Amino acid sequence: MLRRRRILVINPNSNPAVTAAIDAAVDPFRFAEGPEIVCTTLREGPWGVETQKDADSVTMPLRQLVDGAEDVDAFVIACYSDPGLHVCREGTGSPVFGIGECAIAAALTRGERFGVLGLSARSLGRQLRSLRQMGTISRLAAERALDMSVAETASGERTLERMTEVGRILVQEDGADVVVMGCAGMARHRAPLEEALGVPVIDPIRAAISMAIGAVQADC
Repeated sequence: MLRRRRILVINPNSNPAVTAAIDAAVDPFRFAEGPEIVCTTLREGPWGVETQKDADSVTMPLRQLVDGAEDVDAFVIACYSDPGLHVCREGTGSPVFGIGECAIAAALTRGERFGVLGLSARSLGRQLRSLRQMGTISRLAAERALDMSVAETASGERTLERMTEVGRILVQEDGADVVVMGCAGMARHRAPLEEALGVPVIDPIRAAISMAIGAVQADC
C-alpha cells in the first residue's frame, strides 16, 4: 500500500496563535485523496520574525528540523521573509517552498504591478532585497508598512481596518492591480480585504500550499 503524501508547514516563530491561523488557512486544501498537511511551530523561534536578526536566528533551527523530519514529501516555511529557505533546500531532496517567494510568483500571474502590505518599516529593506534577488522588483508598485507586529496581524481587532487603509493607498496611489499580504498571520483577512480593495489579494500561505500540493501530487 502506498504511503500517503505529507506536507510539513513550519511556522518559524514560537507564537501558537500564528500557527493556528496558518492551520486554518490551509484547511480548505485538505481533501480525502490529497496529501496530509501538518502545521508545526518552531519552538526555538522568536515570538515574531520581524527583523533581520529574527530571520537569521531561525535559520539553523529550521535546518535541524528539516534534517530530522521523516516521511515528508514537501516543506513550507511559513514566514514571508523566507528565512532559512536555501539552507533547508540544501539539506533535503524534498521540495522546500517559501511563502514569500510563492506569493510573488502567484502575484505575477494575477496582475501587472503588485503591491505588498509589509508588517513594519524595518521589514521593508529585507523584503526589497529579496525582490531584487528574485528579479521581480521592476513589477513592484510599492511596499507599504502596516506598523503592526506579527501577533497583532494574527489576532488584533483593528488589523483588517488597517490593512484596508494601507491597501487602498497601494491601489489608488501606487497603481497596484494585485496586493500581496506580507505575513503568514494575515491569512484570515484575505477575502474581506479583496472585497474591500476590488483587486486580487494574494495570501502567501495559500500560494505556497497550492504549489506544494502540485509538486507532491505530480509525483504520485
